[in-house]
Amino acid sequence: MDHERVLRDVTARLPTASTVPEACQWTVAALARHTPATATVLLRVHDRLRCVAATGAWQVFSHVSATTDGTAPARHRPEPSVVRRVYTSGETAAVPDVAADPDYLPVRPDVTAELCVPVRDPAGAPIGVLDLQWSGPVTLAPWQATAERLADRLGARIAALGGPPAESRSEKLLRHAAAFTAAPTDWDLMAAAIAAARDVSALSAAVLVLTGRHGPRLGAATDTPGELETRIRAELAEAGPAALEKMIERAHRYGSAYTLGEAGHPPTEEYLPLTRAGAYTLVAVPVGAPSAGGVLLVADERSLRPDPTTVNLIELLAGQAWTCLDRLRTLARLREQASSDPLTGLRHTGPFGRRIASATPGRTALLAIDVDGFKDVNDTYGHQAGDRLLVGLARALEGALRQGDELYRTGGDEFVAVIEVSHPQEAVGIAERLTDAARRTGRTISVGVALPRQGESPERTLHRADQALYAVKRHGRDGVHLSAA
Repeated sequence: MDHERVLRDVTARLPTASTVPEACQWTVAALARHTPATATVLLRVHDRLRCVAATGAWQVFSHVSATTDGTAPARHRPEPSVVRRVYTSGETAAVPDVAADPDYLPVRPDVTAELCVPVRDPAGAPIGVLDLQWSGPVTLAPWQATAERLADRLGARIAALGGPPAESRSEKLLRHAAAFTAAPTDWDLMAAAIAAARDVSALSAAVLVLTGRHGPRLGAATDTPGELETRIRAELAEAGPAALEKMIERAHRYGSAYTLGEAGHPPTEEYLPLTRAGAYTLVAVPVGAPSAGGVLLVADERSLRPDPTTVNLIELLAGQAWTCLDRLRTLARLREQASSDPLTGLRHTGPFGRRIASATPGRTALLAIDVDGFKDVNDTYGHQAGDRLLVGLARALEGALRQGDELYRTGGDEFVAVIEVSHPQEAVGIAERLTDAARRTGRTISVGVALPRQGESPERTLHRADQALYAVKRHGRDGVHLSAA
């Protein structure tokens, strides 16, 4: 193989390449004329090494992670690869037997050897890699020298053309959509959606307004909201719920809308708070369903001319964000249902076990509660009457507890209240309030009270509360008994 000819063949055309993808494509095409190896050029775009040009492979990885996060959980770490190793280390990797390298990413089952060299800018900083893979016998040493020289010349041409290509808006959209699915909470998701709208639209401010139980509310601010976004949020907060409802209604009634940034055209009444904040350009996109969704407002203080494609991309972002938000809310409802008693709505044994595990000796009181004569109600009037009794009693007991006290349903007619007190008699006083509340519903309850001892297990404390409850039962019911300290 005449490696000097390979170099001449590639470098003859590089100076005439007018774009970075063109320079990369000519490089791999020239290599394909001299070797059966598959050739790929990947360049750094945002946080990934994206494939810019490739030849001769059954499968090409469109991108590879360019970062290494050793602190992330194993399931969230990017797959290792020779490409990523070369980019992060800046050192060439010559792999004569890919089966022996744990970082090899399989492109074809017949690949035997891989050569990966860094592509650098004139200052020596890696901007990507040139990767070659063979499926037959090859001597890597001469190809390594040739590939490194080619990569240096390609890097110089890329730098002369302005550096690696910028992340496209579709790539940004894909990256942000992936971030939405990883958001752990509603507020994290809303902040991610606002940041994504700013990034994809190239406008300076974005605000999400969502319908809530108590009226419209502003979504979480971005980490770096900027002056315009801060002013918009202040104006919307001052305008109040009625103005926010009008914005949401307009967006859902008429659909997405945008300004052309032309002077002399006043905004509609709904958007006056935005102009007072200094916005001259606006894209408004409905989010979710009219009854439960909202509106995404993306704005700039410059007079710009958004195009329909920009609006379409923001609509895609809004749709993806709403889908992820709805999923988070559904999961929250399922978790709540899983940890709550479906009849009374009280939390049940799962959360109760976690709560008493954190009880403070001498301060956390457990109040074991049993409904007196409940079996008679079921036997005489039926289970529906018994269910109505339990629901009414649960509401009465909740109303008698203080802010921060917790009530759990742990069995058919068994409840436990977990309260924080400063001394045992305070717990007895709360228990007596519960018995009074029960009497007002026409029923009575028996309550046993116990406070954890130092070194005592939660199960033992609950057992003592139950024993105190049985003492009340033995003495005629409808009362309170404190377990001995």
